[in-house]
Amino acid sequence: METLYLLVPMSLVLVVVIAGALWWALHAGQYDDLDRPGEAILLDNDKP
Repeated sequence: METLYLLVPMSLVLVVVIAGALWWALHAGQYDDLDRPGEAILLDNDKP
């Protein structure tokens, strides 16, 4: 029972950290253009 007093707050802190990282990634533009990296492979010029 004593371990729950440690694990519950630690899990809540972990949830807050993960939610903060997701919020930062969304507002920093990490997911703005998901198609360009896939198309860049097809449009690459392989001229020596």
